[in-house]
Amino acid sequence: MNRYRIGTRLCYGLLLLLLPVISFAKEPVSTGYFGNTAIGGHDVTAYHQLENGADAIKGVKEYVVQWKGAKWRFVSEADSKAFAANPEQYAPAYNGHCANALSLGEGLIKTDGTHWAIFDNQLYLFFAGRGTKRWSNGDYKVYKEEADRAWKAILAKRADR
Repeated sequence: MNRYRIGTRLCYGLLLLLLPVISFAKEPVSTGYFGNTAIGGHDVTAYHQLENGADAIKGVKEYVVQWKGAKWRFVSEADSKAFAANPEQYAPAYNGHCANALSLGEGLIKTDGTHWAIFDNQLYLFFAGRGTKRWSNGDYKVYKEEADRAWKAILAKRADR
């Protein structure tokens, strides 16, 4: 075997060993299990124009913004530009992971963007409707504090790796 092949295989081997470290170093985004599209492809800017409880709006492949290692889809160029200009204004809390699960200490649960609510101009996503109801009918400020603590602990653990 020549030196080039050995070097190439060594590089690929090192990359495979480092891949888990690289992927854990960044903030986790709720993406599909078989793709890298955030929150089921729903347009995060569109939520802010809907009333709580309305059906979320799916984005399209033509309007995509890469952010935090994921593809965020939008229904229009205007929505994609608004997000690109200020993603923190539109992005869901906890990068789209279930706010209710975090508030209950259940860790990171992915969402698909169908269960949602906006509190104090912040988008929150939920794995199921009962989480949305809990936050809407209960004291969401207390739940938010609990979820914030859990999120910070998860990020701290990832930073330590």
